[in-house]
Amino acid sequence: MTSPSRAIRIGLIANRSHQDAPDSALVQLLRSARISIQHLHIEWIVVGRTLDAIISHNLLDVCARHERFPYGREGGLMKLVSRVVDSDPARTVDAVIYLIDPVDPSSIFPEAMALKRQCVIHKKPFLSTLASAREWLELEALAIGTKPDASRDHAYRLANEGIALIAHDAMKDRMMALAEKHFSLLDQFAHRYATGTTGGLLNKLAEKIKGTPADRPWVQPFLSGPLGGDAQIAELVLEKKIRRILFLEDPHVARQHEADIQLLERAARTVTDFSLVISDVDGVDRWLDLMSKRIAL
Repeated sequence: MTSPSRAIRIGLIANRSHQDAPDSALVQLLRSARISIQHLHIEWIVVGRTLDAIISHNLLDVCARHERFPYGREGGLMKLVSRVVDSDPARTVDAVIYLIDPVDPSSIFPEAMALKRQCVIHKKPFLSTLASAREWLELEALAIGTKPDASRDHAYRLANEGIALIAHDAMKDRMMALAEKHFSLLDQFAHRYATGTTGGLLNKLAEKIKGTPADRPWVQPFLSGPLGGDAQIAELVLEKKIRRILFLEDPHVARQHEADIQLLERAARTVTDFSLVISDVDGVDRWLDLMSKRIAL
C-alpha cells in the first residue's frame, strides 16, 4: 500500500455489462463503498466509457478526484498498464479495479492480460470482481481507522466460509510461510481447499502445528492444477462454497495450463458479487493481516 502522505491512486475500468444498469457492479461498488472511498481520499484514473457511466448514474461525487483516460479502443487500457509499472510516485497507480465480465471478449485482449500480469509482478492489487473491490476498499479504510461496514459482517463469519489456497511451484515456499504466519486465522475457516502438492504441504504444516491427524486433513486436496484441480475448485466457487481464493501465481514462466488458471478466475468473475481472487504474496499477507483486525473488532 501507498504511504499515507499521499492519496491512494486507483485505476478503474468496468466492462460494459458492469456499467450500464442501475444495479450494475460499478454502481453497487461506488454506492456500497462510498464511506471507505471518502476516508481513503482516492485519486481515480478512469478509463473512458467507465467515467461516462459514473456520470450518467450521478456518482461523480464519489470519484470527484479523477483523471480521465481514453476509451479502451483508443488505448486507455494500454495507458493504464504503463501507469502500473511507472516508478514515478506522481504517476503510478497503487491498485487496479477492473470489473470483468467473463463473457466480454475484451477481457482477454493482450492489454487486459498484461494489466493483470504487471499488477502481480509489481505487487499491486488487481481487483476483478465486485466482491474483491468492495472488500479491499473496506479493509484498507479499516487500516486507517474507519469503522467496519456492519452490512458485510456475514462475510467474515469464517466458521461458515470456505477458502482456496493455490500456489505455483516457485511460490509454494511462500504459500507455506504465509499459511504458517496466518495459521490461526486460516484455522477458523469451515473449509480449506487446495490443489495437488500445495494441499499435501499444507496438511503437513497443520500436522506440525496442531497435530492434525492424517486421516482428517486440514485442507481438502484436489488434483493438481494441470490435471484438473483448478476446475474442481471452480465448481465450488460457482456454487458459492468458496468466497476467497488465494492464488499465488508465478508470472515469469510459461504455463501450459493457462486455460485452467483462466477458468478458475472466470468462475470467480461469474459470481462477481461473492468471490474474490488475490494473486500476489504481499497482497495476500496484507489482506490476511487486515482480515484478522476486522474479525477482532
